Amino acid sequence: MYTGPTVFAVGLFIIMIQPIEISGKFDTRISSKGFCDVCQSEHSMVLGYSAPYARELFDTLTEAGRIDFDVPESEANPKLSTDYLMGDARGQMFGVLVVRDKDGNTGLLKAFSGQYNGLWNVAGWVPPLVDGLKMQTATASIERYIKILGRRLETAQDADIRKRLINKRKAISQALQKDIHNMYMVPNYCGTLKPLPEVVSGDGGIPTGTGDCCAPKLLGYAARNSLKPLGLAEFYFGQQNKSGSKKHGGMYTSCKHKCSRILGYMLCGECKI
Repeated sequence: MYTGPTVFAVGLFIIMIQPIEISGKFDTRISSKGFCDVCQSEHSMVLGYSAPYARELFDTLTEAGRIDFDVPESEANPKLSTDYLMGDARGQMFGVLVVRDKDGNTGLLKAFSGQYNGLWNVAGWVPPLVDGLKMQTATASIERYIKILGRRLETAQDADIRKRLINKRKAISQALQKDIHNMYMVPNYCGTLKPLPEVVSGDGGIPTGTGDCCAPKLLGYAARNSLKPLGLAEFYFGQQNKSGSKKHGGMYTSCKHKCSRILGYMLCGECKI
């Protein structure tokens, strides 16, 4: 058990690992998995000791009504209210990862998927695999130009002009997405750090949002800091999604079309920690 919190600096944000003393049965059900092209093997992560802490986080979010529950209510950021998840945002995934450091201390990491109400970083939550500020700065002018092309397309009457605008916007958008993917630096437990396009398994393009889910954030942070994972759990908080596949309070395994294509690489070498 920790005698105090372990603190790591990530850019301008400080992530504190919540000290915990694990107990109870180790749950061997798989929560995340993926195929690693490097070692040609499938790697997986189990629920382990994580499920009770996921339920505890769900209860805390419910009671506090905000994700910055570690600060006094008078200092709460309105953008971090859970009301956001009950409206048009239609909910979001949250996850916890139980970890052990090299000294045998156990602790808990927590993450939310993607951005929270437009914010990449929230104190106390694991950061993304990409530097959000750097990415926004690097892509802002290109995104503005894409919007300009879109407005031109709305008013264009000539068929040939419309076709050229469509093709130009598509080419620029594809190039921008490629640049964004290369900004995601993905670690694994072998000590390797590679850009996202180099670690995605399987055929086909890289789906938008790959690397932004809870499991990649949590495992990426743990790998960078030599923290052994002892169980990972993810749950959904908020209004049911449009497809009906995720409901408020439900626990789910990591997604197949995005997470599984990089988690095999990310978990490679985990058994050595």
